[in-house]
Amino acid sequence: MIDVVVAGAGPNGLMLACELALAGARPLVLERLTEPTTEQRANGLVGQVVRMLDRRGLYERLTAPGATPEPAPSFVFGAFPIDLDDLPGNPLYTLMVPQRRIQHMLAERAAELGVEVRHGHEVTGLAQGEKSVTVELRGREPVEAAFLVGADGGHSTVRRLAGIEFPGVTADDSVSRAGQVSVPPDMVGADGGLAVPGFGVVPPFQHLRTERGLIIWGPFPGGAPLISTVEWDQPAEGEASLDELRASVSRVLGVQVRLDPPTGPGPHLMRRLFGGNTRIASRYRAGRVFLLGDAAHVHSAIGGPGLNMGLQDAVNLGWKLAAEVRGHAPEGLLDTYEVERSPVARRVAMHTQAQSLLTRPGGDVTALRELFGELLARPANRRHIAELLSGADVSYDMGPATGPLVGRWAPDLPGLRELTRTGRPLLLDPTGSLDAGGWASRVDTVTVPELDTALLLRPDCYVAWQGTTGDGLHEALGTWFGAV
Repeated sequence: MIDVVVAGAGPNGLMLACELALAGARPLVLERLTEPTTEQRANGLVGQVVRMLDRRGLYERLTAPGATPEPAPSFVFGAFPIDLDDLPGNPLYTLMVPQRRIQHMLAERAAELGVEVRHGHEVTGLAQGEKSVTVELRGREPVEAAFLVGADGGHSTVRRLAGIEFPGVTADDSVSRAGQVSVPPDMVGADGGLAVPGFGVVPPFQHLRTERGLIIWGPFPGGAPLISTVEWDQPAEGEASLDELRASVSRVLGVQVRLDPPTGPGPHLMRRLFGGNTRIASRYRAGRVFLLGDAAHVHSAIGGPGLNMGLQDAVNLGWKLAAEVRGHAPEGLLDTYEVERSPVARRVAMHTQAQSLLTRPGGDVTALRELFGELLARPANRRHIAELLSGADVSYDMGPATGPLVGRWAPDLPGLRELTRTGRPLLLDPTGSLDAGGWASRVDTVTVPELDTALLLRPDCYVAWQGTTGDGLHEALGTWFGAV
């Protein structure tokens, strides 16, 4: 019997499979599509997940050997440019890499870890038993597993089959258009900005709001530039086209803009989307079935939080499921997945809805933006926004353990990015005198003289215990890593 079936071979499902394999479980990934999609989706990573990938040794696979993440000097919130350079310990990291490249890298890593991925396997039904779940497939033999995880997107079949509701709101008064284009070289400045005669400069990789709509210009290196718009109350029909996108850009900017067909190898993106959904699953678990990523939550893509949240879901759930199938999970461990991650989804839904409101046209929104701009002049408020966007403000309840770092994502420490590549729990001891007791086979104890306090790190790099003596250590070990 398979330990865990993962439905969906997108980045979130593959990340979960990698985490399960690292923790000693045997996952099987089932994907409805017969081959990996070439569709252009997310354009990069934003937030804590950038450093999480680094701590698994995956960041340099997307950049260059030996490369390490650097905080972003600026970002954008609700079409406001946010200067982050003056924030000590800036928590916001970005990595501009297309989603299909991230997915390809994770597929390679999953293969290295021995994970089997079966394409052309569509889930059509499930039946739960006391100790397993049977996954029915279209035209194929059923598969039995201890657990099933739906990482199959916003229209999740697994969620529907598990009877989990997906409440939320649908906004249907906007239309977004996006396409890859080419422009005359003299329209692109040294900083990548798009110089539009009669309007001015559209800055690169920022949301620019006008009284007529929203525009985003993305001159991605090594590929055709991407331009996107959002308009309200602008009907459209038929197939999305460059002419339609060109007309939308001209309406938003108030001047005619030359946009030519993209050059270079395709496939090239040309897409139109109506409205948007903000929905969070009523529960993340139904018996032996779990939801992950977009199957559990959907929201506006503004600010790029989707992969940050979905991949972090995977890192949170992977080690917990693996502990359960290996027989040493403490009681209630699996329930902490929803307890910890659903508030994060609600917070992301909140700030994406707020950002979407700030980008709408109209005089009342303009007044709101004027006030919001004054607030962003204060460094404390910009830090608050940076922590919100990155997920650096996430804190989990670790029970009786106390300390300023308890419940928070572990800060960068000497050698930590190498120690966390195995995905195992870590006891970081400055004195070399702490004893993990009966948990020594489950937790790696490492002497780190540079620390002034000992730290117990869960596999997802959140601090479960902190102290200068061993008081409370064994209780924390039992809480998170089971009885011995």
